[in-house]
Amino acid sequence: MERMYKKIPVVLAAVCMMACTKGFDDINANPNEKEEVAPEFLLSTSLVSTAYDYQKDAYWDKPASAGRYITLVRNEGNDKFDWGPQSWDGIFNKLSLTQNMLEMAEKRGAQQYVALGKILKAFNFAYATDLFGDMPYSEALQSKGAGVVHPKYDEQKDIYPALLKELSDANDLLAGQITAIDKTQDVMYAGNALSWRKFANSLRLRMLLRISKNYPTAFTEMQAIINDANKYPIFTANGDNAEVKYLGDINENSWPGSTLANDYSEFDKRKPSKEIVDALLQRNDPRLGVWIAKVEQPGGTVDNNAYVGVPNAIPAPYDYNGGATKMSRLGTLFTNAKDDKVKAAMMTYAEVCFILAEALQAGKITVTGQTAETMYYKGIRANMAYYGVEAAADGANYFNQASVKYNGTLKQLIEQKWIAMFLKGAEGWFDHRRTGFPQFVLGPLATGGGALPKRYIYPDNERAYNENKYQDALSRFGADKQTTLMWYLK
Repeated sequence: MERMYKKIPVVLAAVCMMACTKGFDDINANPNEKEEVAPEFLLSTSLVSTAYDYQKDAYWDKPASAGRYITLVRNEGNDKFDWGPQSWDGIFNKLSLTQNMLEMAEKRGAQQYVALGKILKAFNFAYATDLFGDMPYSEALQSKGAGVVHPKYDEQKDIYPALLKELSDANDLLAGQITAIDKTQDVMYAGNALSWRKFANSLRLRMLLRISKNYPTAFTEMQAIINDANKYPIFTANGDNAEVKYLGDINENSWPGSTLANDYSEFDKRKPSKEIVDALLQRNDPRLGVWIAKVEQPGGTVDNNAYVGVPNAIPAPYDYNGGATKMSRLGTLFTNAKDDKVKAAMMTYAEVCFILAEALQAGKITVTGQTAETMYYKGIRANMAYYGVEAAADGANYFNQASVKYNGTLKQLIEQKWIAMFLKGAEGWFDHRRTGFPQFVLGPLATGGGALPKRYIYPDNERAYNENKYQDALSRFGADKQTTLMWYLK
């Protein structure tokens, strides 16, 4: 397994040809001869690239700034929302690889890999449509088989139900009589089909809540999942988390904030935002000392706390509070190339707790033996336990503070979910644009009419190579702007 990890390069096209030594000859077979590639040889590459890239976005790129976790003190375009058109090539490269795995599995009758392919396909397509809105889906991966080089844009209202069905079908396949998943190729769950089923159904909960405003059966479908834990198992503990470890031996296999993965200057330009640091300070939250480093020199010009976050989108952020020694860095945890507390996370048990808490609080579902309040506390405790500070929180009477003690408001619930989702995917941004919480403060240099971006602008090359389908999409979707609302936000 380690050898296979080490062969994961930066460029995904090369990844597809280097997934593992055992499958190398098959993958590079003579095109004039019959090709037979076992799907398990692509599983590790598809899974790792999906998890690593999703996690890197959450720390390195625009979701980190839009979610108000990171402030860039150099090259601040992300913080100012000066984003421009965005590429989706990386996502479609992963989708193409996953589609190849899925088709190989279908050809061989390897239902276990058909199921895993469906889950990874649904995850990547969901992330893509969450970022862009309407997009190529039904014709998107047909250039090779059907010769479709100008795919139409499907509406998000059609994409989401199709993805939910992919996940439901995957759960059913894995519940049946299947051949074992090769544990050496499954670098997330070591071949445990039940764990993959939990991921598929938990992901369905995330997606159903996301579209619930405009999807009439969202909560009915959520309730069906919750009512039958045997048929639809979901995450019930941190050990169920969908996350992939970093090996930390070479840069491609290391946490992207580490000095093994990048020069220290890249780490140092990413400071914890004022939003997250202040939220932790206000609650005397024990996660503060794990996630955030103290300033080197107390006595700043603006903020005298031992922990100082930097506001987003301000002039000269590198000089804030008197300069680099008077603002916090991320904690040393995030300089490690690998750590049990720093993994490439796609979904966590804590998130599932908050999803259920929100639906319970809204009176849309019931969960036997649970209330919105109990699930709210379970979400906080799960995240604290993950970082080893739950006992410290109890000792400091954390949960009895007025700001933490459950009060039944969506504001409080989403704020705690946002804290728990620190650097774990784009969920902080996506929840804010869906609920309005947390109530972030836009910096003076932020663009976008006083609000965070609602989406990515379509890639430039769509205008060059798929102009007709692109324009047709805009006639339904609306202007190709960061402020245009996608279907489930309207």
